Amino acid sequence: MGKFKIIRSATVPLSLKTFLNGSVESLMNKYDLVLLSSPGKELDDLHNKYGVRTIGIHMERRISLIKDIRSLWKLIRIFREEKPHMVHSMTPKAGLLCMLAARLTGVPKRVHTFTGLVWPTATGIRKKILMLTDKILCACATNIIPEGEGVKNDLQTHITNRPMRVLGYGNVRGVDMNYWRMTEQIIARSVELQKELELVNTFTFVFIGRLVGDKGINELVEAFCQLYKYNQNVRLLLIGPTEEDLDPINSETWDKINNNSSIIEVGAVWGDALLSYYALSDCFVFPSYREGFPNTVLEAGAMGLPSIVTDINGSREIIIDGQNGLIVPPKDISALYIAMGRMVNDANMYQRMSSNARIMVETRFEQGFVRQCLLEYYDEIM
Repeated sequence: MGKFKIIRSATVPLSLKTFLNGSVESLMNKYDLVLLSSPGKELDDLHNKYGVRTIGIHMERRISLIKDIRSLWKLIRIFREEKPHMVHSMTPKAGLLCMLAARLTGVPKRVHTFTGLVWPTATGIRKKILMLTDKILCACATNIIPEGEGVKNDLQTHITNRPMRVLGYGNVRGVDMNYWRMTEQIIARSVELQKELELVNTFTFVFIGRLVGDKGINELVEAFCQLYKYNQNVRLLLIGPTEEDLDPINSETWDKINNNSSIIEVGAVWGDALLSYYALSDCFVFPSYREGFPNTVLEAGAMGLPSIVTDINGSREIIIDGQNGLIVPPKDISALYIAMGRMVNDANMYQRMSSNARIMVETRFEQGFVRQCLLEYYDEIM
């Protein structure tokens, strides 16, 4: 008997590269693996690196009825030709289209991983449409994997009463603890950056992510400015791309960023350079309104940083309040300001959280463990 064929899918190729890079080989050893997403460089990169077969089908990230129907029809044709034993999708649009196509073509195992939910913070008709699409997706899937307990609870409360299970402690990527760590090279580079950015002998908060409203940037900048009034020894690094067409931060926030030299907007940083920014920082702050399972909080912990996060899905599953960080309500400037002040002023608390940060990530979210949980799940449902 040959290997079972599995098609792993995501809407855009970057998602496949992000979630699967490093685990492709172990999947190919056991299964006839095919990767499917919209065409793009990252899909080509995966093929060139691993020799894995890839299929490019354009899928719109936003709702586009005519284009979505075209994509669905193409997926139906592909699944009829490929006859996979399993289609496993991630990301919302790929999930909806692939689960529909797989159901219509009789694929035996139809698996979807929810890495986050958009509708909890949406309003009006948009929220109803998003919830409806998730209900259709779940009705077509045979197996549902929520990335964390928070996502699972939201799905079971509002979308479906179908059984589902979080794998391990949650998260779908895991953390490469050999990569996310302090090395002599990283420490040396961080010292240089500290001097360049004039961060020596300061307490530096860092945010890493998209600079948009629902990541809590408006609240973070306001809380920091209030803290700075009483302590001019604090700094804030904002690392990530801006998205002016998608939920931009407000103009008042930009004025504060531009007029306060203690707030440094770095822009997007990737790869090894990002390690140096974690290394020169003292505390990670992530006041997002919604998440699935934020990898930046895991990365910060692996680098030994305590975190201040909001009480949302994913974040509260990584951070245990008072042990490796602090948890505050979302959209609460006052609570965020108090938590940031505690990090600066309570040296004993800060040291305890710093000491716990890496080990708490390593014992629950190490990459090999997360990947093994998925392989065991595949064995179980096959």
